[in-house]
Amino acid sequence: MTQKIKIAVIGTGRMGSVHVRNLVNHVPEADVAAICDLRLDVAQALADELGITRVVIDYHELLADPQIEAVLIATSTDTHAMIIQDAALAGKHILCEKPIALDLAQIDSALDAVAKAGVKLQIGFNRRFDKSFQRVHEIVTSGELGRPCILSITNRDPLPPSLEFARVSGGMFLDMSIHDFDMARFQVGDVEEVYAMGKVLIQPELEELGDVDISIVTLKFKNGAIGVIDNSRQCLYGYDQRLEVFCLNGAARAENETEHTVVKGTAAGFESAKLPYFFIQRYADCYIEEERQFLRCVRDNQPTPITGEDGRQAVILGFAAWKSFRENRPVKISEITGE
Repeated sequence: MTQKIKIAVIGTGRMGSVHVRNLVNHVPEADVAAICDLRLDVAQALADELGITRVVIDYHELLADPQIEAVLIATSTDTHAMIIQDAALAGKHILCEKPIALDLAQIDSALDAVAKAGVKLQIGFNRRFDKSFQRVHEIVTSGELGRPCILSITNRDPLPPSLEFARVSGGMFLDMSIHDFDMARFQVGDVEEVYAMGKVLIQPELEELGDVDISIVTLKFKNGAIGVIDNSRQCLYGYDQRLEVFCLNGAARAENETEHTVVKGTAAGFESAKLPYFFIQRYADCYIEEERQFLRCVRDNQPTPITGEDGRQAVILGFAAWKSFRENRPVKISEITGE
């Protein structure tokens, strides 16, 4: 029988509720001991739906419970680092949604607390668990195609975010592109230089926030490869998610996944299936797998597959992209880290 890990979920908004339902319905390694949200009515409704018996407003109550071994943090970004530190001090293992924080000092303080406590920390870059992206990673890192030369990532959302979200998200490069920065490191390796361009062509209100809704980011990797990431906040034909690594002896490519693979041909032409609507549909299996792997690492005392340092590096790339965009020049990562 699979050993279950007692876990509590802190934050039951859009992503938190996805995690809670996954843990209860699809993750046999999980025993959801409690959930927490400042909006008690929201958390209680979710608990009633899933048969969870303990609901609290203050997450400190959960950290004080010696039976709870791990926490999943799905609160607003500005609270992640604080809760990570509190959870580490309480000896709890931690799965935290990205980003850790929008400030490097806060990130470093959180990671220092984790290291001192000796607990496990996994950051929620769930796309690393996508079976197609993992297969590309396996092919490239095996060396069978030779040296990687060019990385290309396309990531386009079906519709823009709300202005309320945009005001606190950190903007395009720290909210949306951050997934692609992590994927770039996963596929090719560490980055040494970033050059970012962006425009507001879809949602004019974003200009007042200093944000953009379309962007191109070019990357120079330490191993000599180059990369390009294209992002759009709106894509009318669906959630566009593609990836290719071109190497000396070939290429590994992950195309869009569709609802089915049937193509219908008529006198009017050919018709194929739609793309998934958004990330919750496209990456549904990835969320489950990231939760399962985290809990297995806790159970088996193994390192987590996505570390706090991975989370830190993705934020650094986001900072470099914003600096590059604002100063209209390539930015070396050393300018952000001082190293």
